[in-house]
Amino acid sequence: MFTLTFLIIYANDLIFLSIFPVSSGQDRVEQSSEEMTASEKDQVIVGCNYFTTDTNINLFWYQQLPNKSPTLILNELPFGEGTTEPDFKKRFSATLNSTTKTVPLMIKDVHVSDSAVYYCALRTKNESG
Repeated sequence: MFTLTFLIIYANDLIFLSIFPVSSGQDRVEQSSEEMTASEKDQVIVGCNYFTTDTNINLFWYQQLPNKSPTLILNELPFGEGTTEPDFKKRFSATLNSTTKTVPLMIKDVHVSDSAVYYCALRTKNESG
């Protein structure tokens, strides 16, 4: 089971809106801002905090373009391991910090084509699938 939170980005002056889901149990993620703006070519950092007592975790970022299914951007593991999908390697990155329990998504050189819904997701070792 994944716990999801998402962020909507609109074109031009990019407007960010994060939605906080109701989650069951103690494992969850939260994104840092309800709203922020950025212009094209800016660098944007989208915060994601995670809450779990499990130490064997994976954190994922997904992008969902309008009328499309979500696409995996990257996954991060503790100890600096993780992978970024080829289409996102040049401008998208994240680093999982297990001390502060954060995994911010950094988008360099923001484009209008980055307008999408962004999902931060947590998976613990106790979850299957």
